[in-house]
Amino acid sequence: MRLGDMENSKKRGFVELDRVSKIYGNKDVKIVAVDEISFSIDKGEFVVIVGPSGAGKTTVLNILGGMDQASGGSVWVDGEDIAKYNSRQLTQYRREDIGFVFQFYNLVPNLTALENVELALQICKDPLDARQVLREVGLRERMKNFPAQLSGGEQQRVSIARALAKNPKLLLCDEPTGALDYQTGKAILKLLQDMCRERGMTVIVITHNSALTPMADKVIRIKNGTVSSMELNEKPIPVENIEW
Repeated sequence: MRLGDMENSKKRGFVELDRVSKIYGNKDVKIVAVDEISFSIDKGEFVVIVGPSGAGKTTVLNILGGMDQASGGSVWVDGEDIAKYNSRQLTQYRREDIGFVFQFYNLVPNLTALENVELALQICKDPLDARQVLREVGLRERMKNFPAQLSGGEQQRVSIARALAKNPKLLLCDEPTGALDYQTGKAILKLLQDMCRERGMTVIVITHNSALTPMADKVIRIKNGTVSSMELNEKPIPVENIEW
């Protein structure tokens, strides 16, 4: 690495998007999903990316997670520009560095909660103990249950345990409470907030619900494929104290 590159890397956040674009289509018909977005996230921050449907939030998450490649710009994660990765490097990045939590739980129905978590750990470099993580997410007594024997909130806890047990650099959550009722959704957000604080993990939550923004260290608002505003919360509010 050249001296200039070293100096620049010191100034970068743990996650940094620099003029990132994503364009679908061809030269005749172009759809700009993300239009030169730039933002920075520090290690251990709990970040909420908020915006209406179709704003480009999930596209940004997919680029950060290595599931989609940017059409232009740089995507720095822990000093590496993943926008330059080839497909093999992106596969390794998804396996080892990223934990995903989606709106739907994507559990294997014929495996127990414990087996679902253990299955994901078979492809990881430095995983955590599956039983311990399940205990931490409140499923000590449910490890041997199959998904059909678990409530929606419990299934989402298994999904979060599966992501956490990978010991990822980044935990990416796309509308993680979208399929849950109000109280269960609150409990899941509290779990994510607590894990961020206790483990020093960098957590990014995508949502359309702006009422959740007070719980974040940093709020990034996206509109029409661009960052419309970015703000820091000096005193984030515990999610159990937020009503919506």
